[in-house]
Amino acid sequence: MSKLKNKVAIITGGNSGIGYAAAKELVALGAKVIITGRRKEAIEKAAQEIGAFSFMADQAVLKDTELLVNAVKEQFGKVDILLINAGVTGTLGSIEDARVENFDNVMNINFRGAYFTLSKFIPLLNDRASVVILSSIVASTHNPNSSIYQASKAALNSIAKTAAAELAPRKIRVNIVSPGPHKTEIMGKAGLDDVILEQIHEKLLDDIPLKRMGEADDLAKLVVYLSDEAASFITGAEFVVDGGLTL
Repeated sequence: MSKLKNKVAIITGGNSGIGYAAAKELVALGAKVIITGRRKEAIEKAAQEIGAFSFMADQAVLKDTELLVNAVKEQFGKVDILLINAGVTGTLGSIEDARVENFDNVMNINFRGAYFTLSKFIPLLNDRASVVILSSIVASTHNPNSSIYQASKAALNSIAKTAAAELAPRKIRVNIVSPGPHKTEIMGKAGLDDVILEQIHEKLLDDIPLKRMGEADDLAKLVVYLSDEAASFITGAEFVVDGGLTL
């Protein structure tokens, strides 16, 4: 019998990258997995590929989150695993030149949306459930031209730790996974062209002690571990997965 058989798992932003890889791992271990995304065709295709359920929802839109919660409650009742994964980098730029539209887009998805996804799902979480917040190593860095993205992840880390304290009486664990450079689509979505992306990739390979970029599967296995009873004494922790970049 699979160790996560019939566990109900919700993954936001599950049609690609880390969310998709985690969903695939959880399905393989017997969990009933619901993945969300903003593009109907993409989310349905991903769900069909891995044997998950799909629900079209934009994490930045509170109404979508409420519809998701209601649908999950009606069809599945309770939730055992919640992976809040959806996120964007936004566009790069200095604080002086920051655009309100970019600020609102990043914060609405990465922080406000994640916050209320957690908030609305708490009543559906089983006692001893696992919540994993997908953050980033940028939460503790202060690189120029990335202030909005960095701030969104720092805020996310703060509420994750508070949630761990609040939910501990119910034995619900809340942990943070903070990736460094990984081979996912998120950098391409930042509006950088292929030449710049290749330059960034080459520099990162020089800087990362393990001399490789991370794979989505690396993070998926960590999410599975944190979702299992093997991690029953771990909460409020941040797991940095960056090949030693921040050493």
